[in-house]
Amino acid sequence: MMETESSQLKPIVWIGSSRKDLKTFPRDVQADIGYALYAAQRGEEYASVKALKGFGGRSVLEIVAPQNSHTYRAVYPVRFQGAIYVLHAFQKKSKKGIATPKHDVDLIHRRLAEAERHHKERQN
Repeated sequence: MMETESSQLKPIVWIGSSRKDLKTFPRDVQADIGYALYAAQRGEEYASVKALKGFGGRSVLEIVAPQNSHTYRAVYPVRFQGAIYVLHAFQKKSKKGIATPKHDVDLIHRRLAEAERHHKERQN
């Protein structure tokens, strides 16, 4: 039997409220983030993806989707072989500098730990 493209895609695992949060974004932003996640499922990196600072190099990536004067983001780690774990989806509202707000970084750290636990359970 021939393998189809869809059988080669990594599944997406939504951590916390990340999927519900993404669904509140404007439709074109949802589409942009969806294309980037689809590329990640295929093992590729979409043009709007960059490393999230503070997580050790390129171990956690963020999809950046600007729209008008707003910027929307979705964050996922690359350390898990079998799945794409979406840790957080949020609208960046910081008025000072380009740094991701501390409460968002803290949430990403907590959800990364949750993704690690989930990934270990899947391996057993």
